[in-house]
Amino acid sequence: MATTLSTPAKSARRRSSEGWGGVVRFVLSVALMGLALRSFVIMPRSIPSESMMPRLLVGDYLMVAKWPYGFSRFSLPWAPPGPHGRLLGFTPQRGDVVVFRAPPDDKSDYIKRLIGLPGDRIQMKGGVLWLNGKAVPKVRESDFIIPIAPNTECSTIANVETPYGPGANFEGKETCRFARYRETLPDGISYDVLDQGDTPQDDTPVFTVPAGHYFMMGDNRDMSADSRFPAIPGQGIGFVPAENLEGRALFTIWSTDGSSHWLNPASWWHALRPGRIGHGFR
Repeated sequence: MATTLSTPAKSARRRSSEGWGGVVRFVLSVALMGLALRSFVIMPRSIPSESMMPRLLVGDYLMVAKWPYGFSRFSLPWAPPGPHGRLLGFTPQRGDVVVFRAPPDDKSDYIKRLIGLPGDRIQMKGGVLWLNGKAVPKVRESDFIIPIAPNTECSTIANVETPYGPGANFEGKETCRFARYRETLPDGISYDVLDQGDTPQDDTPVFTVPAGHYFMMGDNRDMSADSRFPAIPGQGIGFVPAENLEGRALFTIWSTDGSSHWLNPASWWHALRPGRIGHGFR
């Protein structure tokens, strides 16, 4: 009986083919694992606007937990068309900082603080938040002062009564100063908000949150397109459907003032805001 012997060239090609196959399988496994984590466990997010100051600044990066509110079609990274509703849906708490797909077009991710649950009555009167007919305590604190940086402008409302805005600190560095207050919800959750003075959004009608929806607000009250405004792209979001919730903010993992340059590693550390890293949202 004849025996077929493999030549060295054939053996090398076979080993090379098996080697590349192993690399491809490894890469696919990592990609699938990353997709699963991103879809159902945790995801990173960066902050592009000033609507959640002082808790979040432009250039902050945070981790967002996907599991607290269950899962919907928006749990997947590209939100393909799918059935409405939530799987394993859990009720969020007032005061949660939530990432959600913003109405009405459901295309952009927003981050706001959840203020109203289904059935709640929300109103702003004279810059004070009212919840179910009672004023939410609002206590004056020290001013919020932030250095002006490439990604941190001094965005102020024109013609407001509060005489804040651009200024300088004792070192001669340009800063921005805002009036800061501490709000405490009936659930006992406290957080800081900014108030630049009298603006139209300081006085609203009563909003009654419908079933299956939530009322969201930015902590930078005069610079936030939130549930106080009708759901118009770029202007407001109205009530947010429960299925649009993507996750709850956990903690800050990185923060930069935007002054770094990719080709200059030394600038990365100069731009870093280490005091903001590791802070949670509870």
